[in-house]
Amino acid sequence: MELRVLKKTDRELRLEVVGESHTLLNLLQKELVKDPEVEIGGYDVIHPLERPIRSILYVRTRGRKKPEEALLEAVDRTRKTNREFRELFAKALRSFKGGRA
Repeated sequence: MELRVLKKTDRELRLEVVGESHTLLNLLQKELVKDPEVEIGGYDVIHPLERPIRSILYVRTRGRKKPEEALLEAVDRTRKTNREFRELFAKALRSFKGGRA
């Protein structure tokens, strides 16, 4: 994955993300928009057939928080969710009795 800053102001951040598309960026977008200080959080995939795949991630805040701060907080929340999922999944596997569906 490569990241390039395309635009950075006090309220707006626009990144080009090379090598990632919906899987990561949709997760980050969903976390970004949970933040009441985020006015807009989203992404666009440049073209789904282009290789390597390129996407644009954008964040605009209401001004009381910098967009990079909002993005880093969204990443932290995503990491926490992933840890919780991993722990619950491991517990479910341990309790699985081996039946077939």
